[in-house]
Amino acid sequence: CGRNCRWVLREKKGEATVRIAIPYEDGQVFQHFGHTSQMKIYDTENGQIAQEQVADTTGSGYGALAGFLSGLKVDVLICGGIGAGVQKALAQAGIKRYSGVTGSADEAVKALLAGTLNYNADVHCNHYDHEHHGHGRCGEDKHGCAGNGGRCDA
Repeated sequence: CGRNCRWVLREKKGEATVRIAIPYEDGQVFQHFGHTSQMKIYDTENGQIAQEQVADTTGSGYGALAGFLSGLKVDVLICGGIGAGVQKALAQAGIKRYSGVTGSADEAVKALLAGTLNYNADVHCNHYDHEHHGHGRCGEDKHGCAGNGGRCDA
């Protein structure tokens, strides 16, 4: 699964397995995708969680995270806000995205499996060129974080 990986996914992913990734911190969906230091990875089968583990991302940044997820053979990403560039990279990698999600990572996966996940496909953030101050919420539309309740994720 790449460098500095301290866990092992199943060697082969069965056809019925859907692999879901979530930017992760303290049990919650981490809202700043490009700055996440961990991803929680769930293997699901027949609508149930079969395996779950946390992977260090090595702080690789938003562009490399798409490759990181693709290398793990992730099928689905659940996240907060997310920039247009990484949305495009995820789409090119065939990774389905559910953005605008907050709260418990485990509950988000359960809601997705149940068909009740509250998400916003129109969430976007385009302030890659703006200075970040270590915040997980922009709170100001001047950063281009429209359509996601002020959450911003680069």
